[in-house]
Amino acid sequence: MLLAGKVAVVTGAASGIGKEIAKAYIAEGAKVVIADLDLAKSEATAAELGGKGKAFGVAMDVSSEQQVEAGMAKAIAEFGRIDILVSNAGIQTVSPIVDFPFDKWKQMLAIHLDGAFLTTRAVLRQMYKQGDGGSIIYMGSVHSKAASALKAPYVTAKHGLLGLARVVAKEGAAHKVRANVICPGFVRTPLVDKQIPEQAKEFGISEEDVVKKIMLKDTVDGEFTTVQDVAEAAVFFASFKSNALTGQSLIVSHGWAME
Repeated sequence: MLLAGKVAVVTGAASGIGKEIAKAYIAEGAKVVIADLDLAKSEATAAELGGKGKAFGVAMDVSSEQQVEAGMAKAIAEFGRIDILVSNAGIQTVSPIVDFPFDKWKQMLAIHLDGAFLTTRAVLRQMYKQGDGGSIIYMGSVHSKAASALKAPYVTAKHGLLGLARVVAKEGAAHKVRANVICPGFVRTPLVDKQIPEQAKEFGISEEDVVKKIMLKDTVDGEFTTVQDVAEAAVFFASFKSNALTGQSLIVSHGWAME
């Protein structure tokens, strides 16, 4: 039980990567706050993953300061503390820069960057008060390290998470709070499934070619990263014992990007 006695808040946890991380944390002994836009989905996921005493659902639009503060207060009231934050909530919009609507640009950055800042600020205040450290994990991407056409705000936001993590690592060190970034390759979630027909249309190629010639062409084995792969990395970062591993990023991409 690597996370026995720990309390984690996972945003975007009602589905996909976030849900799998929550499941892995509970298996390692943690209590998990399932934070997602839709309260009904958050509560249903919490019930599915173990219910009272193991998981607790809250509604949280991570781009809303009021909702983040309220959700974190409910989490603390339920479980008494916060030891781990996984800032995972995100969306994707694919379009050439010349056609990209400004409101969509602002929405993307609000969810990915404002959301990371607001949730970080809230949990740092609690972690500092507790006085026994903590782990903050940002869900970056291979696009934290590289760029792809049609993804200007996504690439910009994912690069920005690296900078935020490094600042949190510097400021949090005195309080034994670590900050790191997981950088997955393409994970077959609804977010990625949505991109396949969009990119096929923009590039004028088949959906099969989007997968083989764009998404997976630089992997070593032509395979998607799985939600389980990412969850294992999240357990690793959350359970690491010291500040020896902080301010770092870990690429989980079947060799798509190597550093």
